[in-house]
Amino acid sequence: MSGGTRHTIRFGNLDREAACGEGETVFQSARRSGIRIVGACGGRGVCGTCMVRVTSGEFELPGAEKSRNPRKWLRACQVHPRGDCVVEVAPRSLARVVRAEVDGKGAASLAFDPVVKARDLTLSAPTLSQGGADADRVLENLVEAGMASIDLYALRELPTLLRENGWSVRTAWRGDEVIAIAPPGRRTLGLAVDLGTTNCAGYLLDLGSGKQLAGIGMENPQGSYGADLVSRMNYAIGSAGQQSELRSAAVTAVSELARTLCEAVGERPEDVVEIAVCGNTAMHHLLLGLPVRQLGRAPYVPAVCESLDVKARDLGFACAPGAYAHLMPNVGGYVGGDHVAALIATESRWSDATTVVMDIGTNTEISLIHKGAIRTVSCPSGPALEGGHISCGMRAAEGAIERVSLEDGAIVTKTIGGKHPVGLCGSGVLDAIAVLVEAGIVERGGRLNAKHPAVRERDGHKEALIAPGVALSQGDVRSVQLAKAAIRAGIDVLLAEAGLDEARIERVVIAGAFGTYIRVESAMAIGLLPKLPLERFEQVGNAAGLGVRMVLASGGARKHACTIARRCRYLELGSVPGFQKTFLSRIGL
Repeated sequence: MSGGTRHTIRFGNLDREAACGEGETVFQSARRSGIRIVGACGGRGVCGTCMVRVTSGEFELPGAEKSRNPRKWLRACQVHPRGDCVVEVAPRSLARVVRAEVDGKGAASLAFDPVVKARDLTLSAPTLSQGGADADRVLENLVEAGMASIDLYALRELPTLLRENGWSVRTAWRGDEVIAIAPPGRRTLGLAVDLGTTNCAGYLLDLGSGKQLAGIGMENPQGSYGADLVSRMNYAIGSAGQQSELRSAAVTAVSELARTLCEAVGERPEDVVEIAVCGNTAMHHLLLGLPVRQLGRAPYVPAVCESLDVKARDLGFACAPGAYAHLMPNVGGYVGGDHVAALIATESRWSDATTVVMDIGTNTEISLIHKGAIRTVSCPSGPALEGGHISCGMRAAEGAIERVSLEDGAIVTKTIGGKHPVGLCGSGVLDAIAVLVEAGIVERGGRLNAKHPAVRERDGHKEALIAPGVALSQGDVRSVQLAKAAIRAGIDVLLAEAGLDEARIERVVIAGAFGTYIRVESAMAIGLLPKLPLERFEQVGNAAGLGVRMVLASGGARKHACTIARRCRYLELGSVPGFQKTFLSRIGL
């Protein structure tokens, strides 16, 4: 925290307080204190999502004199307290998120061949004539399994556990190393994590039976550093301390998933002896503390693409100290292990047909599979399609408009939970743009029709009213146009590289939380997806989550994931001749 004078900020409608250092903003203070305020741009003052209202106290805004109690909604990242303040956080930041997609659809049973094995051992009590070190006696009893060593942290537990449990213990090993010692009969657990840019999903597996015990989704704590990857990487590049903040946020996500899932089934995080993680390359690098400067600038080179196995304690995860974390392989650019996980999870859907596999999100990864070749691109689509960088955008929480339709010429909306509309989530944004175009409120070029009665002017900007208090501005429409043009141009590039036209696409597999809830008809109407028969589209949910579970459950699946990653031919869109022209041709609605 900044030095000098410190103030106290009370977040009235959260019943929370935070200290604010001299020069800090309300947003910075909240982020440091773990108080959630939506901030899609990471606090750069360009998105308008971190809205608060100062109800008491003195503050300053950039370029302005001291202000007192204007009772006006302001950007938290622009409000500098000049004394103790009471602020009210906007409803969009408070709405309870109810859609953090966890399971994929139509998931097959997992092949079970875990890399960690476990066995209960009972040793005879040592005597003066027959002693021998505790570790030596354990290894002798596991000689047929090829054990050569015991992890130091497991070794520290061994003497006490042997003597407290009548010379019986449960051993868990990986390769030729005993990695965990526990009381006899305890479960050995594995944790699979899909570390998404927006959402994280965790799955707890019993590594003795292969049974999934629990699964849960949560928001990525890095969200307050920016909804998009570029914002987060730019923050990390700023200093070693800032990169450490982002790494800590990612570690917190994994550890919280472990604790929450173990608590749900009455187990301990210390019984988690293996963790498998997938994520895009930026999330992968930020979690490991790898440099991201070279990843954030052309030619976007990852530090490593091969899968990694590291001691989980070196990353700070809540689990058995001797456990390992397996990081799935990256492909290249921003295409990481999450896309590889989605590919292995959906292989039965694309192995026999010309197929597009895509996970639409802040960073959209797309693969075209044709005649055994896998061509892959990463599209910098940004957070607009998920409600980020949209003036009325929000997460998929209660009160978010999820469906927009046109009935008898009137705009009709449906919210999550049937609550009063607070903003638009991703599926609602897509529907809204399609409806506005259909109604003539937005022209095909993307301009708001100023002559239409649904268009009004507020604070010098045109906007189209969707519901009371919820409107899309001209800038919002442009943001969606840019996002959808990037994705559609990515598909066009893949088709051109394969010498195909879009009619040759036999199947479109749409993965991810956003892809689960979008209306395919709306996506086709605005040009986000090719206009194909509806039966060719399949929305499969969190395929990456299924893929990372497959990798946790089976050593064979890990090898196959590496094979799939190597099969992918990564194309950097910026290097493709004519890409800019293709992109511009897809801007229109």
